[in-house]
Amino acid sequence: MKISIITICYNSASTIEDTIKSVIAQNYLDLEYIIVDGGSKDDTLKIIEKYRDKIAKIISEPDKGIYDAMNKGIVLATGEVVGIINSDDFYEHNTVLIEVFSCFENNKIDACYGNIKYVDRLAKEKQVRFWKAGKYKKEKLNSGWIIPHPAFFVRKEVYNRLGSFNTDFRIAADYELMLRFLQNNTAVQYLDSTLVCMREGGFSGQSFAQRKKGWAELKKAWQSNNLPVPRLFIFRRILSKIKQYL
Repeated sequence: MKISIITICYNSASTIEDTIKSVIAQNYLDLEYIIVDGGSKDDTLKIIEKYRDKIAKIISEPDKGIYDAMNKGIVLATGEVVGIINSDDFYEHNTVLIEVFSCFENNKIDACYGNIKYVDRLAKEKQVRFWKAGKYKKEKLNSGWIIPHPAFFVRKEVYNRLGSFNTDFRIAADYELMLRFLQNNTAVQYLDSTLVCMREGGFSGQSFAQRKKGWAELKKAWQSNNLPVPRLFIFRRILSKIKQYL
């Protein structure tokens, strides 16, 4: 089973080498690695060039944002299963894709997902937050729960059938995609393993104005799927994120 891994990047010279190394170190042979660069002006492309023989496809051109870049990668992917890891993230260990393959091999599923460890941006050995995703139950969506997108692997056929990222969303297209997939009965399996390390810099580092925009897009995700926004949805989502620091 071929697995396509997509990395999107833009001016990521300070972090992308960790990402690339974590992908090409995977002990899984049937791997297609795709990098979509937005036309970086720093040394990102020089770093990518060092590993060209390990990368199946590289494109570098202007895009309309991260979700547009992800969509480009999905179009290029020829694997049966697709995963996306961004240029400031890296896989926790070199058997991640073996675990993912085993999950698909042993279960009749469309997708699988695991846990995420958040690390300090400058000291990646230091854990600052942990996202134990837990098993999917539909009612959990009303509390703001969603599959962690960086630790999500899905059959290409699901993208073909249900669509890729909605670029009308600037902040929460990954949330909308997960919600859309789950609401359309995508069969998912929880893999209770830490798959991805993410450098911290999300919710806790955002301004209040950015958070408000993000919350508005989360509500829009429900509305665009013809679903009523759950009661106290944003409050319950904030609470669930705070728990990840405890």
